[in-house]
Amino acid sequence: MRSRLLPACTLAAAVATAVLAGGCGSGDDWSRPHAKPTPVGTPGPGFFPSASPAPEATITPRPGSWNGVHPPEGYRVVLLTAGEDRQTTTLANAVKAWADEEGVSLRTLTATRPDRYIATITEAIGMKPDLIVSAGDALIDPLALVTANHLGQQFLVVGAELAEPTENVTAADWAGASFRGEGLGMSSTYDAASFTPERAARAIRAGAAAVLNGMTGIVIWLD
Repeated sequence: MRSRLLPACTLAAAVATAVLAGGCGSGDDWSRPHAKPTPVGTPGPGFFPSASPAPEATITPRPGSWNGVHPPEGYRVVLLTAGEDRQTTTLANAVKAWADEEGVSLRTLTATRPDRYIATITEAIGMKPDLIVSAGDALIDPLALVTANHLGQQFLVVGAELAEPTENVTAADWAGASFRGEGLGMSSTYDAASFTPERAARAIRAGAAAVLNGMTGIVIWLD
């Protein structure tokens, strides 16, 4: 009876092909060693304030001053979303477009129920990304409970902010998008119409540029 076993050389070639196709050789494998990310490029004039911002401070960088800053290829980002409203969808789409344009390794986690918000944030932290980006007002109160206990993990909130962010939580928002949590006042009147694709794109780019340059724990206010 003819043997069904593959010759050793054929088996070795098949294994090698499988590895190259998507096993350990995959550039999107987050289990592989990963160097601390450094920004590509530098911010333009008007990005950094004249003095180092105090914790929880609000700064207003010059429009477009962040355009020269890019994440390194393979920058690991988890996008956290909650909510199916147009504002959240606009923010999430902007993050996905930015990741695609910049060669970011992006994974998305969507919290579908309030009782899963904290668990989903915890899952994102466990993935050990370079940055967790939050989109959706429903995540603000859960983030306020969790982020202070994980100071080694950087967070970026787009289109909203935490009332008392710790040093690892940065926010990027604008007039009309300054939700700070249930029962808390906002620095501007909420305006759903202000959540445009252009503003959302600026928020992720300006916020990521700040985090990459070590300017964290603050609110970046966009005109």
